[in-house]
Amino acid sequence: MYDDLAAHYHLIFENWDASIARQAAILSPLIEAACGKNPARILDAACGIGTQAIGLAMRGHAVTASDISEAAVARARVETAARNLAIPLYTADLRDLSAVPGAPFDAVLIADNAFAHLPSEDDVRQAAASSARQLDRGGILLATMRDYDALAREHPAFHGPAFYDDDGRRRIVHQVWDWTGERRYTMHLYITRETGAGWESHHFSSAFHAVPRAMVTHALEDAGFTGVRWLEPRESGYYQPVVLARLGASLARY
Repeated sequence: MYDDLAAHYHLIFENWDASIARQAAILSPLIEAACGKNPARILDAACGIGTQAIGLAMRGHAVTASDISEAAVARARVETAARNLAIPLYTADLRDLSAVPGAPFDAVLIADNAFAHLPSEDDVRQAAASSARQLDRGGILLATMRDYDALAREHPAFHGPAFYDDDGRRRIVHQVWDWTGERRYTMHLYITRETGAGWESHHFSSAFHAVPRAMVTHALEDAGFTGVRWLEPRESGYYQPVVLARLGASLARY
């Protein structure tokens, strides 16, 4: 989905640049407080087109970024260059980050619900272990994901719609969720825009795993992380629940 979505991803947000700044204003202090460093060496391991990486780099952090989508990474390169930011960008699977240079990092960031693209518990464990291998002693992992413990009980059929205004022309963004099991669903994303030539609509879809929090917690602990804690949006100010964990020094990369 993300290869197809890369050119349109910014349209999910009412104002992408404002979202970049707003998210960085929340995530940056969380990372700084957790790892005790400012600036910090950060690996954004699910960077997409750069929403978090750009904002964190603009706040002075040394950011390296990777994503499994080649098209998203290509778009991120364009966006970082346009802002005169030096962010090394690589294509890499979250489950195997060994090809991403620059380790050890102070923090690994896995934002925007990326864990939900991992289809099994083993995949979640691989991602946790791969992240741990990229961290310095006492380094931290910060991830954000939907509250799937609640959503798995509710099985919502849609998300949105959100109505935006682009200089007098309307834009509508909504999702339809087709549940195929207690913890599995296919998400259909629709972006509909009013243009000078009329209306245009784009459809993107992908399978999701409604990952239980306990699965993420256990995977992190098994990978050597300690002090795993979850922050609700009302605590962090971020739009998704946040999980924070510190890597035990004895199991760090060095």
